[in-house]
Amino acid sequence: MYAIVRCGGRQEKAAVDDVLTVDTVAGDVGSSVTLTALLVVDDGKVISDAAELDRYKVTAEILGPVAGPKINMIQYKNKTGYRRRLGHRQHYTQLKITGISTAKSSTAKSGTAKSAAAKSGAGKKES
Repeated sequence: MYAIVRCGGRQEKAAVDDVLTVDTVAGDVGSSVTLTALLVVDDGKVISDAAELDRYKVTAEILGPVAGPKINMIQYKNKTGYRRRLGHRQHYTQLKITGISTAKSSTAKSGTAKSAAAKSGAGKKES
């Protein structure tokens, strides 16, 4: 089972025990975060319906901050002696996917319980 999740403006493929490098996520090392699932593939069955995806929960543990590769930039203007060297290193957070689970909605159960009680007349007061 794996899921396509949205994190930091990008989409990542996430399976249990995968380590993802995503844009900086607020939280302490060791804390848990929940990611939004956009698509779930479970035993060859593809789930992309928004109503069904609300039942799926992708949890991840924050492993810590990491830095991306160094990007060197050079600015140069011909015949003026202007040269400028810049560098940049993007900050990322590493996440370890701890679980992809289905949370059965309790509202459906309570809705059927209410409709069954209404049909049986249990909710009516007798005078």
